[in-house]
Amino acid sequence: MTDFPDGLFPKQKQYMQRINFLDIKEQYLQIKDEARAAIDRVIEETAFSGGPFVAAFEEKFAQWTGSNHAVGVANGTIALQLAFTTLNIGPGDEVIVPANTFIATAWGVSHVGATPVFVDCTADTWEIDPAKIEEKITPRTKAIAGVHLYGQTFDIRAVKAIADKHNLYLVEDCAQAHGARYEGQHVGNTGEMGCFSFYPGKNLGTFGEGGGVITNSQAWYDRMTSLRNHGSKVRYYHDEIGYNWRMGGIEGAILEVKLKYIDGWNQRRKDIAARYKNEISNAAVTFQVLPEWADSVYHLFVITVPDRDHFMAYMNEHNIYPGLHYPVPCHLQKAYQHLGYTEGAFPNSEYLAAHCVSLPMYAELKDEAVDYIIETINAYK
Repeated sequence: MTDFPDGLFPKQKQYMQRINFLDIKEQYLQIKDEARAAIDRVIEETAFSGGPFVAAFEEKFAQWTGSNHAVGVANGTIALQLAFTTLNIGPGDEVIVPANTFIATAWGVSHVGATPVFVDCTADTWEIDPAKIEEKITPRTKAIAGVHLYGQTFDIRAVKAIADKHNLYLVEDCAQAHGARYEGQHVGNTGEMGCFSFYPGKNLGTFGEGGGVITNSQAWYDRMTSLRNHGSKVRYYHDEIGYNWRMGGIEGAILEVKLKYIDGWNQRRKDIAARYKNEISNAAVTFQVLPEWADSVYHLFVITVPDRDHFMAYMNEHNIYPGLHYPVPCHLQKAYQHLGYTEGAFPNSEYLAAHCVSLPMYAELKDEAVDYIIETINAYK
């Protein structure tokens, strides 16, 4: 236990309920009746794999994102793999990936047999650094995987200009960015495809696993719907080697229910984020910079502190339990040891990995809990 002076926190005894990084159950309780009714409809129609409930969600999700097409799949990692497969990226090819991201971005590249080539993030936005991309491009480079990390957009215009200059595809990893916008446009529509995760903890999450891809290309949409269904457009006729990557009916039905509420939930996250930024005054805390072109939906609210272990112990001592995203950057993961990266290769990503903390962030977080979090952080020494 860490030794902190008694009486330092005047509101500590007023708010003793444990504050977790995330509380999925609170959201469920809001939509419990609608969710159960949606599940019952799927069961009554026995539409468990793909089918009308997935199709209904796909149509509404495409409309909400401003895209021509949406393809529901089994999870977000598969969404990335499906995108790269559809673009004919495979063995011998390279895809540029930010070192500061969840590992699934790199998995999507590796699962098609291509090689992820990592680049650093910027020191302030913590998104992929456009200035570091061109030096990594080789004749084998086929695409750039840009990640809208923590719910904030990367500099799409700058990265797209590089992709166009070198005749590369741009795949947007939007797994944390449902509703985020760049210069007013919903993410996922500037590159060739935008890939989403509907994991339960996401801003838009299902009951179980789910993922999706949006695109404005009819040809790529047609191929993706075939690939996810065993390479088949007509039952028992298979045009190419495909996969069983369909989204489940229950998952689609739950997502259609939640889609009605996502804008309100995102606004609540923005309101909490604004309070954190405006009211946390402790000089030990550094915030992610939000450029004027970015409209974040704050899937995560990440800060950095000089001594993370001490800060985490302090917060836990006061019944607050932040998260860590991500304590090991992609290039230093054991799974990619064979690529030959060493410590010091990407200093910004490595600094974040050692100093990042994700504060509690979800739409159901109560104002008094936010008060307590802010007060506790401001009293940290």
